[in-house]
Amino acid sequence: MITFNYETDFELQNEADYEAWIETIIESEDFTEGEINFIFCDDSYLHKINVEYLDHDTFTDIISFDYTIGNLISGDIFISIERVKENAKEYEVSFNKELLRVMSHGILHYCGFKDKSEEDSNLMRQKENEKMEMFHVEQ
Repeated sequence: MITFNYETDFELQNEADYEAWIETIIESEDFTEGEINFIFCDDSYLHKINVEYLDHDTFTDIISFDYTIGNLISGDIFISIERVKENAKEYEVSFNKELLRVMSHGILHYCGFKDKSEEDSNLMRQKENEKMEMFHVEQ
């Protein structure tokens, strides 16, 4: 079950389309959908989580708490809408494209993909692009 929660004034349009897309990502990596919560928030909300739970005093676009067991993907994915907007400007892409990248990034972590080394980051970026192309809704 995929749920979307909002701790800011942002809301996804057509949640069912995003849910179907996330399910497709999970299936494409031979995993099974468990309980996945996306929590959309602002910088201060995510910064507080980053400090309290990860001991990182920095802003970030995403924090995920992975509860995956075996092939059953479960977890909480917190996304700062403010960071997504800033990243979209910095990378000169649309907000929607950057949001898809971040959302797929969280799911890919649950599928076992890492991004600490340059090699891992390159594979993660390749996978993000592949998964973003699976989203077929007019933005």
